[in-house]
Amino acid sequence: MRTWLLFLCALVTMAGASKLSPANGPTLKKVTEFDLPGPPGKRFDYLTIDADDHFLISAHLAADQTYVIDLATNKVVVTITDTPGVEGVEYVAELKKFYTSNAHDNTIGVVDLKQMKVVKKLKTEAKPDGSAYAAPFHKLYVSDERGKSEAIVDVNKDEIIKTLHFDSETGMPQYDPVARKLYVNLQDQNIFAIIDPATDQVIGRYPVGKCEGNHGMALDPEHHRAFLSCEGNELMTVFDLDKHAAIAFLKMPGGPDVIKFDPGLGRIYVACYSGAIAVFHQDDPDNYRKLEDFRVQHAVHTVAVDLKTHRLYTPEQEEDGKPVARMVVYEAVTN
Repeated sequence: MRTWLLFLCALVTMAGASKLSPANGPTLKKVTEFDLPGPPGKRFDYLTIDADDHFLISAHLAADQTYVIDLATNKVVVTITDTPGVEGVEYVAELKKFYTSNAHDNTIGVVDLKQMKVVKKLKTEAKPDGSAYAAPFHKLYVSDERGKSEAIVDVNKDEIIKTLHFDSETGMPQYDPVARKLYVNLQDQNIFAIIDPATDQVIGRYPVGKCEGNHGMALDPEHHRAFLSCEGNELMTVFDLDKHAAIAFLKMPGGPDVIKFDPGLGRIYVACYSGAIAVFHQDDPDNYRKLEDFRVQHAVHTVAVDLKTHRLYTPEQEEDGKPVARMVVYEAVTN
């Protein structure tokens, strides 16, 4: 009888898991694609979603421009120029602005969404990249990757009020609204650093275990977890924010870059330059599994997830080796 009960429990568990994360078949389904202004064949970088206005903001790094896209119509509302080498993009809801990290002239661009143009540029040290906004503190944190620093912007004044320096190139930062802390990857040292936004002091530095080159980062604040994209050895690493230690390592395809978390589905997505989106499932805060390496075009660096619709957005710069400039939209397959 005990064996039979265990068997039934296993069947129920497997059935429940399959509703969230199919064991067989694709995890994503393409629903549409649409052309972007281009030029084609040029690298894209970060995406962010303005949930208030239903805009997708897309950095076209090598084209030196940024697109504001209407998610309802999949139409480009405006192309923002004067964002040379744009890498990071971060939306600030209460001010109706977004900020671009412009690697080609080492500036942070301030874009007013009401005017749909760059209204100010702030000089940084070297190659601004990822960025994160700490809303309660009205501060934007921008990783100057090559400058080995973190620029801190007062968004009410649009001024850099402090720059923190490190002995490592800085990867993606993220703000944790539960712990009210700012995290940043120190990717040369395989270190996870913690900044207190109240004082802008570094209050902790912790090794990330087997992870090498921790560049990308996403957060699950509810369960006190960070997800790291390890470029050096192609691992998706789960970091326990309470224990300050890595607790899981999962293999990814070559060239992992931007990583995103969809808490509604318990899914983690990683854009891999070799031509895949690695898809993982969070069974619980301590247990994770690979669902699929979903094949996409080569040279895909970035993804964004709409947390309301669970749609995934990723720009493509080539199709079977031929240059393109387009956005591809996927739906999550959950049964």
